[in-house]
Amino acid sequence: MATVELRFSALPEHVRTARLVAAAVARRAGVDEAVLDEVRLAVGEACSRAVGLHIGHGLDTPVRVALTEDEKAFRIEVGDDAPRAAHGPVHGSSANGEGAEGDDEVDMGLAVISGLVDDVEVIADGHGGLIRMSWPTSPEPLV
Repeated sequence: MATVELRFSALPEHVRTARLVAAAVARRAGVDEAVLDEVRLAVGEACSRAVGLHIGHGLDTPVRVALTEDEKAFRIEVGDDAPRAAHGPVHGSSANGEGAEGDDEVDMGLAVISGLVDDVEVIADGHGGLIRMSWPTSPEPLV
């Protein structure tokens, strides 16, 4: 199992770099060419979301991206350090029906990711959040 790890300052201009690296590693891992645009878009959404959460909470810690390839799947994890309350609801609206300003953007980003990726998991706690995504790979990775 090979993993590429990225850490970048929470600046919007670094999201493009994360997308490019993700597409390159996905291609090398054997993800179907027809799916590479979905990988780029999903990583862009997840990284943009993490950057927005960091900026919105004045965090100076880096956004984390792990790209892992194995025999059957290519996995990406995008992590942030925003506390759970900043993530908004993972499924649906908040319990009281009233969200903080920006919750719609957070929910929209998650909806876009869910529409692009069949295998996605969102985890959030008091220390931050993690979006896990995976795509199948072909039996023989491209070199």
